[in-house]
Amino acid sequence: MSREMTIPVIKEEDEGTKEVVQEKDEEVQRKGEEASHPHAFHVSGPRNLTNLNWRDLISSSWKDANYKRTVIACFIQAVYLVELDRQENRSPENALAPNWWIPFKYKLTQTLIDERDGSIFGAILEWDRAAAMADLVLIRPSGAPKAVLALRGTLLKSPTMRRDIEDDLRFLAWESLKGSVRFKVALEVLKSVSDTYGSSNVCIAGHSLGAGFALQVGKALAKDGIYVETHLFNPPSVSLAMSLRNFGEKAELVWKKLKSMLPSSSSEEGQGIGNGGDKTVSIGLKSWIPRLSSFKNAGFGVGKWVPHLYVNNSDYICCSYTDPECSEEKNDGDKENVCPTNGHGQVAAKLFVVTKEKQKFHEAHALEQWWSSDAQLQQANSKLISRQLKSLYTTTNVSSQVMQGTPPR
Repeated sequence: MSREMTIPVIKEEDEGTKEVVQEKDEEVQRKGEEASHPHAFHVSGPRNLTNLNWRDLISSSWKDANYKRTVIACFIQAVYLVELDRQENRSPENALAPNWWIPFKYKLTQTLIDERDGSIFGAILEWDRAAAMADLVLIRPSGAPKAVLALRGTLLKSPTMRRDIEDDLRFLAWESLKGSVRFKVALEVLKSVSDTYGSSNVCIAGHSLGAGFALQVGKALAKDGIYVETHLFNPPSVSLAMSLRNFGEKAELVWKKLKSMLPSSSSEEGQGIGNGGDKTVSIGLKSWIPRLSSFKNAGFGVGKWVPHLYVNNSDYICCSYTDPECSEEKNDGDKENVCPTNGHGQVAAKLFVVTKEKQKFHEAHALEQWWSSDAQLQQANSKLISRQLKSLYTTTNVSSQVMQGTPPR
C-alpha cells in the first residue's frame, strides 16, 4: 500500500525536475544565441576600448576625438537595436541594446516614438552617475555630454520600412525633413533636454536618415541661438531639389560667360542711359554688396554651431559632401563655398572623410566603420554643407532690410 502511494510522488518530482531542467536549457540556449548574435556588443562592437576609470578624473578619454566618435556611433547603434529588440520581443534580460551604452556609463531615459507606426527612431541617453560612482568615477569626465539624443536611420524591416522610406523620399524630393513627424518630435525633445542641462552639455547625433534629421534639427536650434554639439554619420546629400538647383546655377554661369563674350552695341548703351531707373538700381545693388558682406557671420548661428560630418566617398548617399568643386572653383566669387568659414575665420562645419580604398556600398554606408580601429580620416572642405548652412550667415534683420529695398546700416 505504501509502495503504491510513493510511486505518484516520485513521478511528480520527476516531472517537476524535467520542467526545471528544460527551463535552464532554454535559458542557456537563449544566452548562447544572444552571445553569438551578430549585433552583440562583444561581437561587432569596438575593440581595445578603454573603460572609464578614476584616471579619467585627470585626463578624460572624451577629449580624444576618436574615442568620442566611437562612443557616439555606438549610441546610434543602440537606437537601431532598441527598435529591433522591440520588434523581436526581447526581454530586458536578453536585450541587445543596453550593452551598447552601459560600458560608457550612460543610461536610457527616453525613447522617441513615431506615432505613425509606433516604432522607436531615437533615444535620449544620459550620464549614469550611479554606475560611474560604482567604478570610482566620481565626476563626469571633461568632454562627456550630460545627455545625447541619438537618431537611427532607415531600418529595412517590415514594421518600420514604410515610414522610414517615406521620410527618405521626402528628403529626396525636397531636401527637407521639416514636414515629418520625427522632425517635430526630435526638435521638441532636444529643446527640452537643452533647457534641462544647458545646450553646451547636450549632443545630437544620427546616422543616414537620422543624420539628416540631426542636421536640420540642429540648424533649426542654431537659428534660435541654441548651439548643440552635432555629429552626423553618412548624412544624406542626394536630392532632386539639389540637382535642379545645381543645374540652374550651371546654366546661369554658362549664360554669363556667353553674355560676356558678346560685343556691346551703342544702342544697348543708349538704352542703358535712357533707362536711368534700372541703371540706378544696378549701381545701388553693387554698392550694397560690400556692406552686406560685413554682416555675414556677425556672431550669428554658424559662429557657435559647428556640426561634425563623417562621410565615405564610396557611399553614394553622402558622397556629394566631398564634391571636388569646393577646392577647384578658385574663380568663384562666393568664397564661402570654397572654404566655409565664419567672420572670425573659424570653419562653419568639420568634414571628415574615410581614406580607405574603394568599398562596396553596404560597407561604405555602414555605421560600424566609425568605431573601427583602422578608421583613417582626413579633414576636407565641403561646398554642399556651406550651402546648407548659408541661411545662418546673415541675420533676419539684414535680409528683411534688403527685401524692403533699404540698405543695411
